[in-house]
Amino acid sequence: MGNSLSDILREMFTMPNVSWDEVWLATYETIYMTLISTIFAFILGSILGVLLFLSAKSKSPVARVFYSIVSFIVNLFRAIPFIILILLLIPFTSLVLGTISGPTGALPALIISAAPFYARLVEIAFKEIDKGVIEAAWSMGANTWTVVRKVLLPEAMPALISGITVTAIALVGSTAVAGVIGAGGLGNLAYLTGFTRNQNDVIFVSTILILVIVFIVQFIGDWATNKIDKR
Repeated sequence: MGNSLSDILREMFTMPNVSWDEVWLATYETIYMTLISTIFAFILGSILGVLLFLSAKSKSPVARVFYSIVSFIVNLFRAIPFIILILLLIPFTSLVLGTISGPTGALPALIISAAPFYARLVEIAFKEIDKGVIEAAWSMGANTWTVVRKVLLPEAMPALISGITVTAIALVGSTAVAGVIGAGGLGNLAYLTGFTRNQNDVIFVSTILILVIVFIVQFIGDWATNKIDKR
């Protein structure tokens, strides 16, 4: 009934089933999915976060309605489990990209799941800015774009970088889930090659490389945050 613990440990450390060409390809696919989706999540999430913050502060009834609509959409996509979101987006992904498989086919679901999550982090970062700084900019006649560019973004930048770091790490985990249903990457390698064929060494290597990617992302995020934060 299966392998003994000693057999599993021996297999993990001798790695007889590991094809390093497949491992490096899967690592590249994971990095590709994480990097592209993080960039788009940062752009879209920042825009959504700015809109949420400004419309929440506005006294205009139209802005209030706008905030309610955008907030509902953001909460909706944050609430949908990622694997279900992939399935729901299959027609959209096929229409836009012409494929639903491979690393590229996973990008729409990754981006749409991460952007609302990051948008909330952006909104929270802006809310933590000293209100006096923002009000001073308004009183000096600054327009909305100037306040966003000269006050909100610079003041919140350390928190924004911390937020995108958290988002990127969450996306690494999401790529692993996407890999289980054919998106490629280390998740695909761990499941289709490792789990289904009972190759524990493949699962072990895939897990270690995912952890390495997470640690690197965290290190870069912490370094950038400390570099920018002058407090």
